[in-house]
Amino acid sequence: MPMHDWSRVEPTIYHHFHQQWTAEICKALNGLLPPGFSALIEQWAAGLTPDVLTVERRRPDRPRSEGVATLPRTRLTIESREDFFVKRANRVAIRHRLGDLVCVIEVVSPGNKSGRHAIRSFVEKTHEFLRSGVNVLLIDPFPPGPRDPHSLHKLIWDEIEDLPFDLPADEPLLLASYRAGDPSVGASVLANIEPLGVGALVPDMPAWIDWDLFVEVPLERAYSAAWDAGPADFRFLVEQGRLPDEGPPTN
Repeated sequence: MPMHDWSRVEPTIYHHFHQQWTAEICKALNGLLPPGFSALIEQWAAGLTPDVLTVERRRPDRPRSEGVATLPRTRLTIESREDFFVKRANRVAIRHRLGDLVCVIEVVSPGNKSGRHAIRSFVEKTHEFLRSGVNVLLIDPFPPGPRDPHSLHKLIWDEIEDLPFDLPADEPLLLASYRAGDPSVGASVLANIEPLGVGALVPDMPAWIDWDLFVEVPLERAYSAAWDAGPADFRFLVEQGRLPDEGPPTN
């Protein structure tokens, strides 16, 4: 199922799909996560409201892997050179009643980019997660606009270190997975980036659940299931730019 052009329809239409896609991602994760991990939808996390949370029920002395983590295969991998964490007492600072919050998945909506305050709040929320040791998977199906001209990733990474970044002109959509890192083992902040174009298949993306452990989230499978669950008129409108009972647009 190719990625559609969601900028051509009203936000209310996209919102319905957003909810369906989020639910399908959560369902897929709960079939893929290791024992002790769970994916939940839109729980309240220290004043923040991500789309999907991954929590782990574990002891603080959980054994860690030795050596270097296996890295996901994405077209771009960016690793911070500077210490993003000035001071952090615990690896995971945000708590959930079912366990430690280890990863959040954010599916961007038009509201996240609707104003200067909205986009700044989104970036600050992402940094609050990363500084708390919580990994983030960001899915942005909307091209850069006046408030994020070089992409949401550029705004997020600028708070870590200022590096030039632009999405390809023919792939203006963004998939970005952030590993929060762990100073205790020398693991720095890492960004796995996949640019995406309208009409392209949505690739699987890593969701980090520890500094050395990630799961591949089947985004395309979830996208396809969410699309198939949508009303026929809804799908026609997204693909054709009009409802079935409306005539073709006139030039």
